[in-house]
Amino acid sequence: MLSHVVLMTFTDAADAAKAKDLLEALVADVAEISSMSVHLDELHTPVSAHLCMITTHTDADALAGYQRHPAHLELAQWLRPRLAARTVVDYTS
Repeated sequence: MLSHVVLMTFTDAADAAKAKDLLEALVADVAEISSMSVHLDELHTPVSAHLCMITTHTDADALAGYQRHPAHLELAQWLRPRLAARTVVDYTS
């Protein structure tokens, strides 16, 4: 199983809650997502990201399929202009 972890910091922290809802809605449309969890930061420290998303995929090909899925690409168009920073970690377990 491949885990895909994304930490997002938004230019406007208020966008994180809408992003959470939009990301979670992808699960119904994107078969390449085995599971997804999305969490909003609660402590708001100076080094905190606003949102953490973890998806799992059967393998790297499934992750690539998710990333090029039309629903993901449409969401990315909304998301990218709102991001101040994004960090990704992918690992196999």
